[in-house]
Amino acid sequence: MTLPLRGVYAVTPTRRRRFLWAAWWTVEPAREPFRPPDASQGGARTVEEARAQAERAAGRPLVEIEPAWATAWTRVLRGEPPWPKPRARREAPPPPASGPSRRAPSRPASARGVSPFAVLGLSEAAGAAEVRRAFRRLALVTHPDRGGDANEFMRVKWAHDEAMSRISRPKRRA
Repeated sequence: MTLPLRGVYAVTPTRRRRFLWAAWWTVEPAREPFRPPDASQGGARTVEEARAQAERAAGRPLVEIEPAWATAWTRVLRGEPPWPKPRARREAPPPPASGPSRRAPSRPASARGVSPFAVLGLSEAAGAAEVRRAFRRLALVTHPDRGGDANEFMRVKWAHDEAMSRISRPKRRA
């Protein structure tokens, strides 16, 4: 004795924030080969509305199944395979080379042992506005886009960042 077929339906959201339903009541849905639904329709405003439309089309109550079945049907409607092939796992990127790192060092080699204020041509007591003015002046001369030397510009940029950092730090109490 065979059990009577239970009708099933699946609902999936669309790109337009509506819902598409697909219902099978004559034969259960099959993965291989994909069995198209007995009826389907899009445009329902809510999941409940989609269920009611599916049951109206089937003429009887239906049992909800995974939304993946309705999504597979939308792929078929777009001319794509219903079940996308699993992507091959990508190999892990190779470990970083033991040579020089990609990140610039925190202090350029040309600035070692030099005060950032000296690089900018300022005294240690200079304020934030003076540091900004000196940086702008030197950036116009050293920036690679303006024909300057990239290493010298990196030195000036480090000096600006370091000087601004020192200015913004709270003073130590004696």
